[in-house]
Amino acid sequence: RLGILVARHLKRLERVILGYLEVCDGPEEEARLGILETLRCTIEHAWPRMPCRLPVLLKALLKMIWDVCTDQGPTPEPVKAALLQGATECLILLDRCSEGQVKVLLGGVYSSCADTRLRECIRRVHENT
Repeated sequence: RLGILVARHLKRLERVILGYLEVCDGPEEEARLGILETLRCTIEHAWPRMPCRLPVLLKALLKMIWDVCTDQGPTPEPVKAALLQGATECLILLDRCSEGQVKVLLGGVYSSCADTRLRECIRRVHENT
């Protein structure tokens, strides 16, 4: 709703986003799905301000993806797939606004990762230009 005016609140919003990304909120993961949508919209509207936030956001998104991939809890597969899709979309947007830095940073992760779902997310980021 704020559009580009969200840039005024990025510091506080970033803390909120990071907090929600790191905590599992039950089998339906409504809060995480909602915060991924918020992050996607924030990146779209405040893209010029995202490259300086790239290290923190990239780390949080990768940690969340890893948590989802290794989760043995009651979270249904469609919810996990939606979380991975949302995180991948955010990574793609971050890559676009940082002129390909995400692809470079994810290169080492892809080669050292054995989890197929995490590799699939990284592959989709690499293929999207």
